[in-house]
Amino acid sequence: MNSYRIPEIAKQYTDYDMIQTHTDLPDFPDYRTRLLFAFLNGNSKLRESSELFALVTSLVQIGLDTHDRVSITNDVKEKKVARSRQMKVLAGDYFSSLYYNLLAQTGQIELVSLLSTAICEVNRQKMNLYMMMKQLKVSAEEYIQHLVEINSELFLSFSGYLEEMYHQAYPELLKGFTKCEVIFKEIFRTESAEDFQGSWGFWHILQNGSKEERKQLQAEEVDPLKVKMLMRKYNVSTQLYQMLDFHITQLFTLVHKLDSDKLISELFHIGEPFLRFLSKPKVLEEI
Repeated sequence: MNSYRIPEIAKQYTDYDMIQTHTDLPDFPDYRTRLLFAFLNGNSKLRESSELFALVTSLVQIGLDTHDRVSITNDVKEKKVARSRQMKVLAGDYFSSLYYNLLAQTGQIELVSLLSTAICEVNRQKMNLYMMMKQLKVSAEEYIQHLVEINSELFLSFSGYLEEMYHQAYPELLKGFTKCEVIFKEIFRTESAEDFQGSWGFWHILQNGSKEERKQLQAEEVDPLKVKMLMRKYNVSTQLYQMLDFHITQLFTLVHKLDSDKLISELFHIGEPFLRFLSKPKVLEEI
């Protein structure tokens, strides 16, 4: 199994009518899954299992990401909203449990334990970040770093399975791709004031803004117009573009150090969407 077809395989588990009807699912973790598959598939001892390992890890990630979309409170009683919330809980549980079944069928019991441990660590990291955010004790830089750690943890589990020469390179590359992915998503959070709360821009302005501006951000009802003005004043979109450009350059420098031309080519192909995005006009700054 040399071709990458994991998103298509995953659809048989994610594309259920009931889920599609009542709620929306998070994006497929394509960058991280493709990276893991590339490293596993390049190892002759792991090639047969590379597709299975990457698939179950992506399904667990979708399950965790789906649970993240469940609202903290259950105050809204409107039937459609309540049903959507219930479906997110059930779908998240379903996706997270699939790895037990799929791995048990192939006798990969050790990997069940490995991913279970990683899931516990992800939840611990999320709780730490949640508490820091709730207490307003996180900087913009720390916010990005915590997201990178949280989003890469499941995929880091396989570091010890790889050839020794990649024990250091794989975690560095995984975190590099994950950081670019996190920043990429943060850029799109600048599109609307509704997505601004708790974003990198929020923490950046809270860290650098005046006392009055910080007060505006912490108000129970934030004025969308004021939020847009603050985002423009502090060049939130521009800074995120610059961050993405810097980190994709760093990432490709690391890729160049690998000793496999095939792997280098595959990783450049994975990172190509970031380069295409950076080459487009920065229309988000006008919002």
